[in-house]
Amino acid sequence: MQVLIAASAAETAGLAAAAVISGWPRWPGDGPAMKRAPVLGLATGSSPLGLYAALGRAVARSDVDFSTALGFALDEYVGLPANHPQSYRNVLEREVCRVIGLPVERLHVPDASTGSAADLRLRAAAYEQQISDAGGIDVQILGIGANGHLGFNEPGSALASRTRVKRLAARTREDNARFFPGAASVPTHCLTQGLGTIARAHRLVLVANGPGKAAAVAAALEGPLSGSCPASILQWHPDAVVVLDAAAAAGLRNRAYYDDAAAGLGMS
Repeated sequence: MQVLIAASAAETAGLAAAAVISGWPRWPGDGPAMKRAPVLGLATGSSPLGLYAALGRAVARSDVDFSTALGFALDEYVGLPANHPQSYRNVLEREVCRVIGLPVERLHVPDASTGSAADLRLRAAAYEQQISDAGGIDVQILGIGANGHLGFNEPGSALASRTRVKRLAARTREDNARFFPGAASVPTHCLTQGLGTIARAHRLVLVANGPGKAAAVAAALEGPLSGSCPASILQWHPDAVVVLDAAAAAGLRNRAYYDDAAAGLGMS
C-alpha cells in the first residue's frame, strides 16, 4: 500500500490522477488486437471531484484516453429514478463522464430505481456478473466515509461480500443530507458493490480530504483488518494507493515513514 500525503487539495488531486493513469492498462495494438476494453471503477462524493478534474486535464493533454473504456459505478440509491438530480447515474454523467470523456453509453450503474427486494437481489447479481464479464475493474477510484465505509459497505460488512442491497447507516444518511432537502429525504437503502468485489480490482486509488476523514483514515490504514472498518480492506490489497491531504492524514502514527517511502519512490 502506498500512502501519499499532499500539501494541498490541488496536489492531492494531481497525485491521485497520476496513480490512476500509471495503473491504466495500455494494450498493444488497436482494434481487434486489443484484449478488451479497459475498465474504470467510479466513486461519487466530494473527495474524488478534484481527481476527476485532474483526469480531465490529462485527457486534454492526450496523457490518457477514456473514450473506449467501460465505467462501473460503486453504488446507487434504492428508489431514486435515474433522472433524479442525486441519483448516482445522473451525478456520474454530469460530474465524471462529461469531464473525463467517458461516453455515457459505456457507463454502467446498478438499476435500483424500482422493484421488490427479490428484484433488487437479482439486479445485484446481474451487476456483479457484468463486472466479471467485462474482465474485472482495472482501476477503482474510492472515497471513504466518516464511519469508514467503502462504497456503501457500512461497518459490519463482510470482507468477502459481493454486490448486494444494504441499509445505509444513520451517520451516512446524515452526511449525505447536504445533497437533499434534509436527512429524511435521503434513501434508506442502496445497491452497492461488495468489499470482495472492490478487492478484486487490479488497482485501488483512494482519495480523502479534510479533518472529518482523519479518524476513518487512521482506522483504515493502521487499525486492524476488520469489517468494523470496511476501508481497512485496503491493507489486504496488493496494489492500493491512498492519497490524502494533511488534514485527512492527521491521525496517522506512521506519517514520517509514509513521507520517507514516497520520497524514495520519487513521488514527494
